[in-house]
Amino acid sequence: MIRDRGELEQVERAIVGPWALLSANSRGRAHPETEAARRTAFQRDRDRIIHAAAFRRLQYKTQVFLNDAGDYYRTRLTHSLETAQIGRALARALHANEDLVEAICLAHDLGHPPFGHVGEAILNRLAAGVGGFDHNLQAWRIVTQLESRFRGWPGLNLTWETLEGMMRHETESDLAAQTGFDPGLRGSLEAQIANISDSLAYQAHDLDDGLQSGLLHWVDLEALEIWRLWDQGGEGRPVAGEDDGISRHAFIRELIGLQVEDVLSESAARLEALSPKTPMDLQTHSGDVVAHSEDLLAMKGELSDFLYERMYLHEKLQPATRLARESIETIFATCLARPDAMPLYWRKRLTDGEPVRAVVDFMASLTDRSALMLSDQLSRA
Repeated sequence: MIRDRGELEQVERAIVGPWALLSANSRGRAHPETEAARRTAFQRDRDRIIHAAAFRRLQYKTQVFLNDAGDYYRTRLTHSLETAQIGRALARALHANEDLVEAICLAHDLGHPPFGHVGEAILNRLAAGVGGFDHNLQAWRIVTQLESRFRGWPGLNLTWETLEGMMRHETESDLAAQTGFDPGLRGSLEAQIANISDSLAYQAHDLDDGLQSGLLHWVDLEALEIWRLWDQGGEGRPVAGEDDGISRHAFIRELIGLQVEDVLSESAARLEALSPKTPMDLQTHSGDVVAHSEDLLAMKGELSDFLYERMYLHEKLQPATRLARESIETIFATCLARPDAMPLYWRKRLTDGEPVRAVVDFMASLTDRSALMLSDQLSRA
């Protein structure tokens, strides 16, 4: 027998805890529409995100290394997939809604511009007069306004729960209030899982890419507490100067596994202590339920500082940083002065009365390679 949506919702209800969000209880979509016959509302959200143009473009957007640096390094797309994989594993163990976690994880980086965090910092400066640029808020704009896939409304028309999970992603600004959600509430269990999965994925995989690239070396890791934990785990420290990939993969595998087990242990204890009867019990709680232990959180902080100082600011990445800055500034100045430099779809948005925002929206949609190509064309014009 083929399962219909009603049966899938029954399966969902049977396997999640009382603290999880149910697709059958969704608060719906901004633009009412008939739900799919054989997919839950959250599964439909996931599928719409995967088929979005913004999601495909993540394949050619920088995580740490420019897209043309090599075919091994992570991009925003591979990072999003790895985050979703970790998120589903955590959700399954914690009796959360796997489909909702996956949707939030896959959407969390949709708003990243070309050239990673460097590109975001430059766009934030250039757009200071219209409120700056934040990739989380840009993801919201993409899924509610900028994607054009339906005749009746802009955006992807995602469910309220997926949108809320996206806007409660960790950020320096309060995006929940800006986008209509109660700033006094915490993220759902699913949103919290997506947050911690993102952090877990990018630290481990950035470290992997740093070792693969030669920007980092095994000896650099010896000061890290999290390295010393692994060294006691039986795999053994790699021979100095040798790296056939096996030791690196073993370390990254152990690093992810260690953090996953820590999250599950700490979160299970917090769930048991809180004993939530509804999803709202979690969102009104004073602290996150999905969390690391204090010891591992301190180790992650040490690792974060290490990656920032020894990798993200590495002198070998500075030429790419300068290239990104020059490219973005050239495109921004030219498109403001000559809107015909942008495709028709983006030129039409200039009529909204915010030319800077329209240009920034266009620039955020570019990939590393398309930004470099356009900058080169504009410079020679």
